[in-house]
Amino acid sequence: MNIAQPFDITQAASTDVAKLQKELENKGVKYCIGAYVDIHGVPKAKVVPIGHISHMAKGSERYTGYALDGLGQMPNEDELTSIPDFSRMIQLPWEPKIAWIPADNHFQGKPYPLNTRVALQMQLKEAAKLGFGMNLGIECEVYLLKQDEDGKLSVPDAEDKLGKPCYDVRGFTNSFEWLDKMATAIDSLGWDLYSFDHEDANGQFEFDFNYSDAITTCDRLTFFRFMAKHYAREQGLLATMMPKPFADKTGNGAHFNMSLYDLKNGNNLFACDPKDDPNGIGLTPLGYHFIAGILKHGRALCAVFAPTVNSYKRLVRRGAMSYFSWAPVFNSWGSNNRTNSVRIPAGGGRCESRNADGAVNPYLAAALVLAAGLEGVREKLDPGKPNEDNLYAISDEERKVRGIDFLPQTLQEAVAAFSEDPLVEQVLGKGLRDEFIKYKTEEWETYHLSVSKWEVDRYSYMF
Repeated sequence: MNIAQPFDITQAASTDVAKLQKELENKGVKYCIGAYVDIHGVPKAKVVPIGHISHMAKGSERYTGYALDGLGQMPNEDELTSIPDFSRMIQLPWEPKIAWIPADNHFQGKPYPLNTRVALQMQLKEAAKLGFGMNLGIECEVYLLKQDEDGKLSVPDAEDKLGKPCYDVRGFTNSFEWLDKMATAIDSLGWDLYSFDHEDANGQFEFDFNYSDAITTCDRLTFFRFMAKHYAREQGLLATMMPKPFADKTGNGAHFNMSLYDLKNGNNLFACDPKDDPNGIGLTPLGYHFIAGILKHGRALCAVFAPTVNSYKRLVRRGAMSYFSWAPVFNSWGSNNRTNSVRIPAGGGRCESRNADGAVNPYLAAALVLAAGLEGVREKLDPGKPNEDNLYAISDEERKVRGIDFLPQTLQEAVAAFSEDPLVEQVLGKGLRDEFIKYKTEEWETYHLSVSKWEVDRYSYMF
């Protein structure tokens, strides 16, 4: 594979773009993709020959917003443009003729607030007013599968059939060709892959690379999904971060690991010596306030962390599985206890939202969870005592006594919570809020009106 290091070029004047053009040409780049995302987090772009990169930098590429999901335009409206973020550009590892550049939509010369990457940047400015930046790390769980002509998914490795395949070495090495391509690309792009393994389901793997600032990590997740599918397709396979491909197997999480840092010196403002934490976890009061804000808005946040019909087949205690699912079902927090939706991993210094799944639009989710956490900080909210026991096993009576609420159990329920929470419109604006509600309501209704094989199998013979 031909793999280039990420570029470190600042976005600015035409002279800088001219230098960038020369550098790209020397590296063999012929085309540039300025990739923004729709409301689902799916990348969209036009492709620009390298000779026109100076025009691209000024927003030459125009897009009819009505042709895209969630950008809030009608057919009669002026087009959107995309402005590339050259500071985060990379060469495609498998096709060095193409440079991938994250981009923001603009409208009539200004950042377009219905673009979710723009929405995250706006919320980061709110954090900056308090002196904070946001660290974010996302754990990438992904299935490597084959798909037959009828669309049925199955595990391609016939030996990957253990009842508990987590960390299985044989299952890992049997898929080494794809795993090695992914790992080599991730590391060469400068993301600092520090661990990868066979995950809890047959055909499932996890990649863990270092955290970064929120925008960079969201860009990386967007590209990771694109890259995983490409390398799988090279082998005639399908890589998917679909939340729950199989009813009887573990789902794909994309856990958000978060902390705030001091903009002046970069210090992690959630980290402290466990001796200085009354709970002994290693989290500062600021971190606890942030968690309390997440919990206050936890049910609404679930709509963006788990944004599909399929997501809620992952957020179950057990479902059709033979053992617990590892996925959260409660709006709760604890230390290193995976039955909570918000966990403080061993060592402290960060919090993890576990209801985020592989279908997440990372920009949208990061914007809202940051806003919720900052509200907790401003209001000095208290998350209460940590839940350290197995919440999957507690009774409803005990749950009610302890004030632990369920997360939404369907997309419909999550969208209702999202629509009822005033924080959503404060952060996203009415336009983006309404677009999310519109598209996710349509998604639920389309699903609800479909007739599944399960229904036919059950009811056609029963009645």
